[in-house]
Amino acid sequence: MSDSGHRTRPDAAALLHRLAPRTLRGHLSLVALITAALLMLVLTVAFNAVAQHRLQHQADDELHTRAAAVAATIDNNSPTVRILETSHDELLDTNVWIYAGRHLLEQPPAAGPLTRVADALARPGGRRCVTTDVHGHLRLCSHPVPGGKSAATVVTALDLSPYRSSADTLLLGSLALDAVMLACTYALTRLAVGRALRPVRTMTDQATQWSAVASEERFGGVRHPAELARLGTSLDAILDRIRTLLRHERQLTGELSHELRTPLSRIIAELDWWQTRPRTTDQTQATHKVIADAAESMRIICDTLLDDARGGALTAPGTTEVLPTLLRVAEVLDVPSHLTLTTDGPPLVAGVPSALLERIVSPLLLNACRYARSGVTVRAYRAPDGVRIDVVDDGPGVPPSFAGQLFEPGQRADPGDGHGGAGLGLPLARRLARAAAGEVEYDPGHKPGAQFVVSLPAG
Repeated sequence: MSDSGHRTRPDAAALLHRLAPRTLRGHLSLVALITAALLMLVLTVAFNAVAQHRLQHQADDELHTRAAAVAATIDNNSPTVRILETSHDELLDTNVWIYAGRHLLEQPPAAGPLTRVADALARPGGRRCVTTDVHGHLRLCSHPVPGGKSAATVVTALDLSPYRSSADTLLLGSLALDAVMLACTYALTRLAVGRALRPVRTMTDQATQWSAVASEERFGGVRHPAELARLGTSLDAILDRIRTLLRHERQLTGELSHELRTPLSRIIAELDWWQTRPRTTDQTQATHKVIADAAESMRIICDTLLDDARGGALTAPGTTEVLPTLLRVAEVLDVPSHLTLTTDGPPLVAGVPSALLERIVSPLLLNACRYARSGVTVRAYRAPDGVRIDVVDDGPGVPPSFAGQLFEPGQRADPGDGHGGAGLGLPLARRLARAAAGEVEYDPGHKPGAQFVVSLPAG
């Protein structure tokens, strides 16, 4: 028995949950319907209570009017109360009791138990009314006969069936009107809420479309009511974040492609060379070593760029000797023999991991080798605030009009100059350097060629 009761309550809750509206429009319409139903219930009860009170008051008035008419036929000016005979006595005597003091002078025929009710009503004297269910639903009122030397009282009775029928008709009419009003309220609420929520659906569809294509369109420029304006502001903020995430995703994809191109080219070149002619065991081992080094370089590139994208370990503690790292970068990039690499003073130690230093210097050195005419110089030295690395070439330099866009992703001074590149290396180098509390700057005063200065904390 207990298990059945416990099972019934969750089933009822599940049924109510299934019957609950699934949309905001349905919820609001249901709330409006319940509110209107409660209001109409209160109004219907109050209206019918007032109507019943009014009908009872009308019945009492009729009873007192009949009693006054009967009292006019009673002579109580003498010690003995006398009933005067008049025409149409049978109409006046219907449901009428006449008392002289407590003595019953006249009563309706076959009154039976109803006379006891009339006796109890006339005994105290004065004007009083009661309702009884003896012989039907009846209303009885007592009416003292005014003036005279003897006390006389008239009690009249009235069948309340017509009044109750009128009250029932009013109740049914009010309930029918309530049903019509509730149906209209629900229909009009759904219509009004649907029209009010139409801009929300439109904004939702637009936001979905704009987020899919990373559009720059926003809701801020469109006039809306205050509530929709706040919704538009929230959607604009979400669209901005989505656009930023998509831009970062494209940037990460482009940077990975840019950085992985060099070691991948080395792997392809070594494999092509190894397959085109027979190789000795030593040559095969050397090829394996080159491929392994390139694969390790690709792993380091992926780890470094993914850490940067996650805002992770770029600022983690780490140190590296500058000169061996620069030599390894030059070897991996296979730069021309006209590269000059110098360091000043004792061995320099930078306060960044070696993988990060490689990723900062590689784009600068690769660009210098692309555009240099006769030589590239890399100089590392100690500075008051850390370590500096200058990458200098004697190429055509950077056009002054383009200097302001030099570190913007995807920007190139002359895309048709015959040199490869996607305009991602310099922005990546600067971003990685700044993540390590350093900087990459372009020196516009250096002539001829171009000079980039890397500033890093000392180790």
